[in-house]
Amino acid sequence: MVTVNSYPLAVGMCVITMLCWGSWANTQKLATQEWRFQLFYWDYAIGVFLLALLLAFTLGSSGDAGRGFLVDLWQADTAALGGAFLGGVIFNLSNILLVAAIDIAGMSVAFPVGVGLALVLGVITTYVAKPEGNVPMLALGVGCVMGAIVLDAFAYQRMAAAAQKTPVKGIVLSVVAGILMGGFYSFVAQSMGAQRGHLSPYTAIVLFSAGVLVSNLLWNSVAMARPFNGPPVSYRDYVRKGTPRLHLIGIMGGMIWNLGMSFSIIASTAAGPALSYGLGQGATMVGAFWGVFIWKEFKGAPAGTGRLLTAMFALYVVGLGVLIGSR
Repeated sequence: MVTVNSYPLAVGMCVITMLCWGSWANTQKLATQEWRFQLFYWDYAIGVFLLALLLAFTLGSSGDAGRGFLVDLWQADTAALGGAFLGGVIFNLSNILLVAAIDIAGMSVAFPVGVGLALVLGVITTYVAKPEGNVPMLALGVGCVMGAIVLDAFAYQRMAAAAQKTPVKGIVLSVVAGILMGGFYSFVAQSMGAQRGHLSPYTAIVLFSAGVLVSNLLWNSVAMARPFNGPPVSYRDYVRKGTPRLHLIGIMGGMIWNLGMSFSIIASTAAGPALSYGLGQGATMVGAFWGVFIWKEFKGAPAGTGRLLTAMFALYVVGLGVLIGSR
């Protein structure tokens, strides 16, 4: 399999992760102009799994380092396989809640609050599992991100109050999604290793993605029957309303997200899981940028909201810089 041993290259891959994780939701914004997010999410889950298989049978099956994908899959023990799969199940529940929050409150709220909280918890849990990096710098970086989350929540509350809408549902969904999302990565990280019985990064990604796809039968079915917003959605809608263009948008969204996940996992061997996850979750800043400047989600907000958003972006930049330096 192809491996990464260079720290600068690993950081570069984490930056690509950040861009992928912060940008995939644009496909949701495009698709949900024509159909509900639950229908988009079936194609998204398929895209996640397809990208995992593509990488496993290419990069994961070539090169001289480690075990090839099929050999690695055959020798893996139940605990490692189950851990990576469970990570996918947990992530999928959190991501469906995040997608629902995006649908209600927009990218510029769901990403800073939900994904930002996931960054904080993920750095902590992955560091506890594999303590690598400078603790004071990791703590400072996490603290800056927490400050940015608070500022974004205040900005959204100001906008919602001016529009006479309640911000509670969008923020609550983002918070719950962030708490769940903060825990999935450690399961995947602990399943990997060079020792016998553990998984290579490519095999871990396949098992993780299988967990996403299989659990979608439960989590997304519940979201269809009991949606957070609007009437229930039927499976018939997926068949009747889906066009090749809409299906392709959803699949591309899943592949974009999982390219970021795969790069994060592969880079974690050189950068350390805590930094790899934390830097990748700089997607909060990328997602907020799309929401504020491209989708204009804060258009018409009260005076002073722009200063809160500027301070939020500044804290994120500082926090991410400190996290990079923590290694």
